[in-house]
Amino acid sequence: MTDWWRGAVVYQVYPRSFQDTDGDGVGDLPGIIRRLDHIAGLGVDAIWLSPINQSPQRDMGYDVSDYKEVDRIFGSLEEFDMLIERAHVLGLKVIIDQVLSHTSDQHPWFRESRLSRTNARADWYVWADPNKDGTPPNNWPSVFGGRAWEWNPSRGQYYFHNFLSEQPDLNFHNPEVQDAVLDVLRFWLERGVDGFRLDTVNYYFHDRQLRDNPPARRPKHLPYAVNPYDMQEHRYGKSQPENVGFLRRVRALLDRFPGSTSVGEIGDSHRGLQLMEEYTSGGDKLHMAYTFDLLGPEFTARHFRSKQLGFFTGAPNGWPCWAFSNHDVNRHLSRWLKHAVGPVQLARLAAAMLLSFRGSVCLYQGEELGLPEADILFEELTDPPGIRFWPEYKGRDGCRTPMPWDEGEAPNGFSSGKPWLPVKPEHSALNVARQNADPDSVLAFYRAALAFRRAHPVLREGEIRFFKVAEPLLAFRRGDGEAALTCLFNLSADPVIVTLRGGVGSDPLPISRGASRRGSRLTLAASGFAFLAGGEIDVAFGGRRRPG
Repeated sequence: MTDWWRGAVVYQVYPRSFQDTDGDGVGDLPGIIRRLDHIAGLGVDAIWLSPINQSPQRDMGYDVSDYKEVDRIFGSLEEFDMLIERAHVLGLKVIIDQVLSHTSDQHPWFRESRLSRTNARADWYVWADPNKDGTPPNNWPSVFGGRAWEWNPSRGQYYFHNFLSEQPDLNFHNPEVQDAVLDVLRFWLERGVDGFRLDTVNYYFHDRQLRDNPPARRPKHLPYAVNPYDMQEHRYGKSQPENVGFLRRVRALLDRFPGSTSVGEIGDSHRGLQLMEEYTSGGDKLHMAYTFDLLGPEFTARHFRSKQLGFFTGAPNGWPCWAFSNHDVNRHLSRWLKHAVGPVQLARLAAAMLLSFRGSVCLYQGEELGLPEADILFEELTDPPGIRFWPEYKGRDGCRTPMPWDEGEAPNGFSSGKPWLPVKPEHSALNVARQNADPDSVLAFYRAALAFRRAHPVLREGEIRFFKVAEPLLAFRRGDGEAALTCLFNLSADPVIVTLRGGVGSDPLPISRGASRRGSRLTLAASGFAFLAGGEIDVAFGGRRRPG
């Protein structure tokens, strides 16, 4: 089936933190192979591996020094081939991260480019002359703090870096650069991967004129952002129109490998949804895209509804991939806990909701255990922006800590050595072994929810229609006719009453939690949710029901 990705559930593996087998405290490919049964047992369709390419690890693998080699801390190309083979035996597709917008400054391409203005790769990166006073050519900042320009005395020019100074941006206006990165994708496709998660997919092109970015709008009553990067509207350093043409070249390559797919990460706070639509519409660019729209603090029915409606209205032929957590943001259990009656209830509610949205889904490792964000001390930090902006911003280490697999003292079966990040007590208590033995655990619910999604094709393929109801109720129907499902979610810590009208429908299906029905009256407990099958049900929100 070549369109397996449409409606698929993808499990993100952060290799450094999944399973270590050689005792160095860092996860590796043999560890992933060892734990593939756990992933397959969840009932997902694919895995996505965060970067495993050779790298100095200044940004945990997002600074690639050799695109066609596996970093030795993770293993070898031969072990990668073994992983692909075992995953396919288990029915899992394999998607790998590709970081194409920039390389490491240790990459041979950059080492050559920085030597002079006349070498064969002189124009492979973004170089610019200084202003007359020696300052950088414009006001573009780095995502990780400071200016996005680094001086290189060999050339007497600045080079552009959206992230660390050790991560120079490639110049995609140069056709040779495009050809080189397409050759990288071809290398991995020929090795058997089923697709790519394309990191920072809207960062490939920059404005040729290097125009200054305008300031972002900031209400006067709000303080300045912690990171100056958030004080600009990034109109020129990324998200350029030329990107669409290159994505068509990527798709043309993928189409020569039937069944392969692509999902692009779009980081743009001003135009994220628009780019998501633009990059996936028409069937000739990305297969899927996701933004950070559902990875923030907002937890309202209006927010979730507006993002779904906004995408499908703007790109009726495009396809989204939704996620609540990943390796770059605080885990959603910590972001949204204040809106729920408790962590277990929130974990179930979030899983049921995400797996009911129209589109494909990404689950982040540990999400199935109900892991909260880990509280990392300053002396334990490894993440560059966390170190730079501490304590107002603690970085991304809190969502990247190792998986707790077994009972016993930390690191709970992750490694026989000292892990690269600590396993905190609250994570130890949520280990896989303990939850495997508990039929009421968050892990058990994830397995049940994924089985429910597989048993109801409308959750994978059906249209979505939202009911006009008030906060805190999110209500929609997936599909039509007898196979339709009505999905109701109470996004608050108070019970709510829902009135059902029209078709009779069913009592709440067994996957529901905190839901009871008496005739046309349905009560949802705090953080409760219900799935009703069949009938042309109409929904009216009856209001909150105060305890007692």
